[in-house]
Amino acid sequence: MSDDVTNDDLRAEVEAWLAAHWTGLPAHHESFGRDPRSKWLAKVRDAGWAVPRWAPEWGGRGLSNEQARIVERAFAAASAPGAGQDRSNLWANTALAHATESFKRTIVPQLLAGEVGMCLLYSEPGAGSDLAAVRTRAEKVDGGWRVTGQKVWTSGAAVADYGMLIARTDWDVPKHRGISFFFLPMRQEGVEVRPLRQITDEAHFNEVFITDAFVPEENLLGPLNGGWGVLQTALAYERSVMGDAARGPRSGAGGPKGDYALLGLAREAGRLADPVVRQDVAQVIAWRALNKLNTQRAKAELAQGTSSPIMSLGKLAMSRILHEEARVRTMLLGAESLLEGPDHPRAEDANFLTLNAYFTSIGGGTDQIQRNIIGERVLGLPKEPEVDRTIPFREVRAG
Repeated sequence: MSDDVTNDDLRAEVEAWLAAHWTGLPAHHESFGRDPRSKWLAKVRDAGWAVPRWAPEWGGRGLSNEQARIVERAFAAASAPGAGQDRSNLWANTALAHATESFKRTIVPQLLAGEVGMCLLYSEPGAGSDLAAVRTRAEKVDGGWRVTGQKVWTSGAAVADYGMLIARTDWDVPKHRGISFFFLPMRQEGVEVRPLRQITDEAHFNEVFITDAFVPEENLLGPLNGGWGVLQTALAYERSVMGDAARGPRSGAGGPKGDYALLGLAREAGRLADPVVRQDVAQVIAWRALNKLNTQRAKAELAQGTSSPIMSLGKLAMSRILHEEARVRTMLLGAESLLEGPDHPRAEDANFLTLNAYFTSIGGGTDQIQRNIIGERVLGLPKEPEVDRTIPFREVRAG
């Protein structure tokens, strides 16, 4: 707990600040770094509320977890975004933990205010579940590196200013020890982004072709060839976000929202008295409540710059919740679920959620990978055998 302020004084301060500054955001605003959202986030950052656990040197207030939660609860009560990024902003947390001093001074404030768009350049056509098998190469040149390769399943690539990139920098050591981690500038010649059409008829994902793109020397995060450790930090924050929440219905209609949406839908469908339906709805609600508690536990254990395998529990649980909720929605609607389009929002939502649930099962590490992590790092079970783990990567057979 901070020695300078009591809990009551802190609560009064943050509530007074919100009352003086928060007037809401327009219904439509850009995702990355554009007014008016970024103006608000910059105010939150400059007031020290964005990252209350961080040291004042980096825009925080040096608060304990207990006091930081007071700040986060006050923002949540006011429906104001921006607080608690020291637990949720994977870009800023990764940069603060591993970037060079000069790069941190520039990029971290921009990331906290949403002034730059970001994407993840991890997966490749031959390196999805096994990210250590990446073959995108970064070769040293004057002032930085030249990067050539291909990435895939990249959300936000079309509007990103930087991509958090893992690339091979040493081919003569085992695969985990020859990877480096960079912030790659996306808006340059040599970076081509092509959208991928999804089963939901959207194109949130992209494939990215990189040909002799330049990344400055100061954009290396962590030591050269030490990118695997940096990646674990970034993945922990990514999985905490995916375990916290997931995308809801597309239509914006289709009945009640939130944790108890299924309960309202069952009531609307006239099936709330059915004991089997009640059991299925209660199971989903219970899973959501349990997952919230587990995610809070994982975040409490997550120190700045470290990773936590417990995050995989929340990410895996959210995948299960989304698939089950989609199944129950479809069951409640019965034949109505066969309909489609904006004239049938409840069916539109059920079908969209059924299809989109697979995104959470795949993105951020597949369900199968999460089970491996949980088994090996949480339960202490024997590791999966890897015949290529200890040989130089250039001797590993491709494909």
